[in-house]
Amino acid sequence: MIDVLVADDERPALDELVHLLRRDERISEILTAGSGAEALRVLSERAVAIAFLDIHMPGLSGMDLARSMTSLAEPPAVVFVTADDARAVDAFDLRAADYLLKPVRTDRLRRAVDRVLELGGTAAPTEDEVLTVTVGSSVRFVNRSEVRWVQAQGDYSRLHAADGVGHLVRIPISELEQRWADAGFVRVHRSYLVAVAAVDEARLSGTEPVVSVGAVALPVSRRLLPGVREALLRVESRVGGRADR
Repeated sequence: MIDVLVADDERPALDELVHLLRRDERISEILTAGSGAEALRVLSERAVAIAFLDIHMPGLSGMDLARSMTSLAEPPAVVFVTADDARAVDAFDLRAADYLLKPVRTDRLRRAVDRVLELGGTAAPTEDEVLTVTVGSSVRFVNRSEVRWVQAQGDYSRLHAADGVGHLVRIPISELEQRWADAGFVRVHRSYLVAVAAVDEARLSGTEPVVSVGAVALPVSRRLLPGVREALLRVESRVGGRADR
């Protein structure tokens, strides 16, 4: 059971979110605030696990409030709830746990709470890069640690997570290759980047070398084969000898 805060200057929107949160059996007390300043006063007196913040509030905005909360002894995880779909990158910079677009669906709200609880009640750790992706009419965050393999799609890349969902981001695979090299990702083909820890099996000999991630077999190019073999062998003791020699 966790306590939460909802801050929104529009009373109907605030009441609707409170109504939806009361359907979640994991939520205990729901504190409310009609402005950013009021929310900050409440949080200075009472710790909560999650702060659901509207972005556009008069005076102290949701973004300003999120910045101010970092000085609290026990800052809550932040989930922005807004009709503004253009501030997701700003929310990412503030290490928000999630970004929900109004009108909020019950299942989407529940997933936001799931995400915070999985992260231990805080936003994602700074060492794990977070990317913003669009899912239908919603914007969500995907942790690099959730990604098992990446597929190039022109100037975009599709991130394939453990849940089987592919998320399209406007980042070339060549850029992700450079950014994620130290995080255990290896380029296996001009079209594919793979998290080495996610590789279940590797067949690197023969005419068509491949690495398998779950039920997906990804081709390994001859040019990249030495680097792939080296990456797999570096973690061989941990992964149980997946690379064939």
